[in-house]
Amino acid sequence: MTQQRHRLWFFSFLFALGAGLFGLSALAQEESRSGNGSQRNGVILTLNGPVTPANADYLDREIGNASDAGAELIIIEIDTPGGLVDSMKTIIKAILGSETPVATFVSPQGARSASAGLYIMYGAHISAMAPSTNTGAATPVEVGGGGGNGENPFGDESPFGEETPGGDAVEDAEGAPVEGIAGEEGPDGAAEGVVDETIANEPIVSPIDGSVEGSEEDASGENVPVLGNNDALRAKVINDSVAYIRALAEERGRNADWAESAVREAASITSREALELGVIDLIADDIDDLLTQIDGRTVTTVSGERVLQTSNVVLERVEPTVVEAILGFIANPNVAVILMSLATTGIIAEIWNPGSIFPGLLGIIFLLLGLYSFSVLPYNQLGAGLMAVGAVLIFVEAFLPTAGFAGLTGLIVFGAGMYLVFPEGFRLSPVVVGSILATVGLFLGAIFVALIGSRSHGPMIGGEAIRRREGVVDEWEGREGWVIVEGERWRARSDRPLNPGDKIRVVEIDGLILVVKQAKAGSFLGGLSPSEA
Repeated sequence: MTQQRHRLWFFSFLFALGAGLFGLSALAQEESRSGNGSQRNGVILTLNGPVTPANADYLDREIGNASDAGAELIIIEIDTPGGLVDSMKTIIKAILGSETPVATFVSPQGARSASAGLYIMYGAHISAMAPSTNTGAATPVEVGGGGGNGENPFGDESPFGEETPGGDAVEDAEGAPVEGIAGEEGPDGAAEGVVDETIANEPIVSPIDGSVEGSEEDASGENVPVLGNNDALRAKVINDSVAYIRALAEERGRNADWAESAVREAASITSREALELGVIDLIADDIDDLLTQIDGRTVTTVSGERVLQTSNVVLERVEPTVVEAILGFIANPNVAVILMSLATTGIIAEIWNPGSIFPGLLGIIFLLLGLYSFSVLPYNQLGAGLMAVGAVLIFVEAFLPTAGFAGLTGLIVFGAGMYLVFPEGFRLSPVVVGSILATVGLFLGAIFVALIGSRSHGPMIGGEAIRRREGVVDEWEGREGWVIVEGERWRARSDRPLNPGDKIRVVEIDGLILVVKQAKAGSFLGGLSPSEA
């Protein structure tokens, strides 16, 4: 009994000790999560390149994971020219729904956060930029559309009727705007297109129904100009974008008026100007400097106010998956044009030489990847059309006797299309375009030369293929016998007697009988060399 009692006390002690250690461990973890511990965790995510579905999925997933894990801070390093609106909104929704504060940091020096990147910065809880960086140019660009170069989408003539086609408004005696072209004078010295002052502002009334042409009444009864379909659609996109970024600015207490100018006028500013205008919260040299400056700052997330404690936070960099990294790499404008160039080269090589299979298969694969790239990048239809015309001219070169003119012209047109296919923020450098053209030109030129050389010889099979071929005499009697040509044994005849082993050349074909003559040695060494079948 005594021994059993001792064992019971011993196991009870071990159980109590284990329970105590477990409790201390849980308490330490709880203190760490509640902010009383000595270590806090955070994550660093990356938005490098265009905003595409691939990196939107990556950021959405990792922001959600960090928020669920109770991380102290999420930092998104940004260097982007912009991207797709839907992908941008996916990222912003993830930021707005995160319980963990999200800080965007335009980094490293020389980076930019243009277009969609500006919206993401406005949606973040903390917005920071490194020195020598810039942001802005947030005017929406239509994917696959023409313009999209960051300029006023309405050109010189506003669809709202605020300016004349020349770009300058003309006023009447009372200072009201009058339609006309400033600077052009009529016979009486008045500006051309400006009518008498007494009727300058009188609307043109339809004689049919009495309505005012080119306008309609708003809720207050005022006549407002009617927009065409294209202008109306563009105005809707602009106004929707303005409302979206103003809502983000008001939520985060940032400069909403400048944000609107970035959308309507494609305004851009440096990091110093952004700090002065209240577009960002701070300028930081690096991530360590960023953590130091935001330590103790209070931000508001969906779970309420939160005081950042970043003095001893441990950051982990989380990279995209392999598939997301590949899709993000493909969405680079430089990679996109390289893929389309390789696709064009492979398909044209297959058409020039049918049955080679390998170039055509690679061309189709590159074409599919290139089409994906173009589906997530804003491109100009004129540039894409020029690339198509250039490819057609290169293709025609193989079938028309243009002495290389069509191929060279096609290569130049293809290069012009590559330079113009993307808008200003995504445009390729002339060096990249020239390198691609030189590589593609040399490759296609080598294929073309080889193709012409392969077509310059006579027939490869049949009776005509035997003409002018050489062989040796196998058996001979009188003026007839058997010869071996290209490894085949033929019956032959000659106007002169021959001996076995003599070299012969086929001069004519008479049914299934070859007409041959003795071949002369091509050189001294050739004459001394033994004859072979």
